[in-house]
Parts: sequence; structure tokens; C-alpha cells
Amino acid sequence: MRFRLKIWRQQNRQAQGNFETYAVEGVRADLSFLELLDHLNEQLIHAGILPVAFEHDCREGICGACSLIINGVPHGPMGATTTCQLYMRNFEEGDEITVEPWRAGPFQVIQDLVVDRSPLDRILQAGGYISVHTGAAPDANVMPISKEVADRAFEAANCIGCGACVAACPNASAMLFVAAKVTHLALLPQGQPERQHRVVSMVEAMDAEGFGNCSNHYQCADACPKQIPVALIARLNREFLQAALLGREFGESPCHSVHQE
Repeated sequence: MRFRLKIWRQQNRQAQGNFETYAVEGVRADLSFLELLDHLNEQLIHAGILPVAFEHDCREGICGACSLIINGVPHGPMGATTTCQLYMRNFEEGDEITVEPWRAGPFQVIQDLVVDRSPLDRILQAGGYISVHTGAAPDANVMPISKEVADRAFEAANCIGCGACVAACPNASAMLFVAAKVTHLALLPQGQPERQHRVVSMVEAMDAEGFGNCSNHYQCADACPKQIPVALIARLNREFLQAALLGREFGESPCHSVHQE
């Protein structure tokens, strides 16, 4: 198979970027999209051209590093699929494929297709954790949790933090990401001591990083490779309102409470 790749090239944060078009031939249908880029880079290196920088890690749809916009769609045209799990058999022979980095203000381009997704890390640092005593791991059944609650918490915990929701949203909102992290811990007993502080701190961190607000476009849920439901945003709003009504002071320093024995 052969394809024409229209790829965004940008030397660094300060440089003016532009699209470059490359012809790629000899592509097998069973290659993943990242393997296609590997194939292209091999051609570019042999031709003495700087290879295309792109981010990757596990290549198993787990880490969320393969953050690309393919033909205007985060992670490409296949639903519930990360870029690394997208195969060339999903494209037609001779297609022109446009490849871009995440397009969102908080995600600054580092080089070519690599963007700085550390704003999501800083949101997690603001409250996406629990404080517990160290020591031996407790038995699995020491804290009974109903299957319904466990299933809903696991659904939210599926979020891999790739940022596709931000890239798809016209407002560059990270509310689906924050909602998944807040819901995951709010549903479980281990997340209760810091529940109110967590939601306030994470929402404030999201605003401080320059992410937009949700205006119900629902494109975030469509783009999410792990199919995080948009209903979690409503839960995030309820959690935030509950914390505010219970008199939590906005902007306070993180609370490092621990479980009492």
C-alpha cells in the first residue's frame, strides 16, 4: 500500500510550524499507525532528512502517549481506539492522511507531533491521590465494596490521561479528564477523607492551567479511546457544588489527612 502523509513539522516551541507532504510506499495493511511513522522515519533518515518526532510508549493503548490528530480526529477515525491500535487496513490505498499534534492552548508543541501534556500531570498533583498509611498491603476483602460501585469506579479509572478530550473540545476543556479522576476516587471508601478538598483543588488547577469550561458539545466523549461517559462531568459539577456548600475554602493549601486507626 502507498499513502501521502501531510505532517505538521515544527522545530521547537518558538518556531513557525508548517505542513510537509511525504509519499510512503510498501506499507503493509497490518502495520499500526505508529509503525507507519517508523517506516516514514526510516525513509527520511536514509534521505538525510530529520525524522518526524512523535511520542509513544507502550503501543498497547494503555499509556496515552500516542497523542495525534489524524484527519482532524483525535486518535483517528476508528472509535474507542488509540493511535497505536489504529491499523493501515482502516485506510484506502492512495489516501492522503493529515497528521497533527494536539491542538489546545495548554498543550504547547515541543517538536513536530510532540506536545507538552504536563498540565494534566499538574492537575493530578493538585488532588488526584489518596493519603494512606504505608505498610503491608491489606487483604482484598478487608473493605467490602459492592460490585455496582466497583464497576462504576473502574469505568472512570479507565481514563489513560491522553488528552484526546481536550483536543476534541472546541473550548479545550479538560473536564472529562478531571471528572474521571474525581469520580474514580469519590466512589471508593479510600477516597472519602480528601473528597471535598480533591474536587476543589483539581478544578482550580484545571482553571489555572488555562483549560476551558464545558459547554455540552460532547465531542470529548466521542473522541475518548476508553469511552469515558460524559455523564461523569455532571457528577464532577455535583461534587464541586457539594464541596462549596459544605463550606470548603477555595484556594486553601492541600490537605494531607490520613486514615485514623
